Amino acid sequence: MAFTAAVASYAWAAGGPPGHSHGDHKTELPFGEPGDPKKPARPVSIVMTDGDGKMSFIPSVIEVKQGDQIKFMLRNNGISDHEIVLATLEMNLEHAKEMAKNPDMEHDDPNAKRLAPKKTGEILWRFTKVGEFDFSCLIPGHREAGMTGKIIVKPATAAK
Repeated sequence: MAFTAAVASYAWAAGGPPGHSHGDHKTELPFGEPGDPKKPARPVSIVMTDGDGKMSFIPSVIEVKQGDQIKFMLRNNGISDHEIVLATLEMNLEHAKEMAKNPDMEHDDPNAKRLAPKKTGEILWRFTKVGEFDFSCLIPGHREAGMTGKIIVKPATAAK
């Protein structure tokens, strides 16, 4: 089950209702656009973990170049459901507030994935803008327990 916040949050900021997918996944967002499965992608593994009251993504910092298409290969090694939502920090923080009010909100957007324990999934994303972007688990309490990370997008001419 895909479960996101950022695209819905972006749509809400643009005047649409929160919690509804708009189906237009070709629109470029402030943090990039859905990837093209017909084009090559660099694989990046992200593991979701929990235990002893802490939750995390491994790695929590990822560097890419502008224009890179990344295939995030996701694995939930935890004992709880987790999700990953790619967005700007502001978008994720705003949507976290909506998630707190409605933790079972479902979405069908290309920038996020919800996984049950021991399950795997993928997100294909192209980073079109230079900057720092966020990825978080927006299930209530998870981000606060440490489940957040940063994607640093450098200019295409910069070395990794």
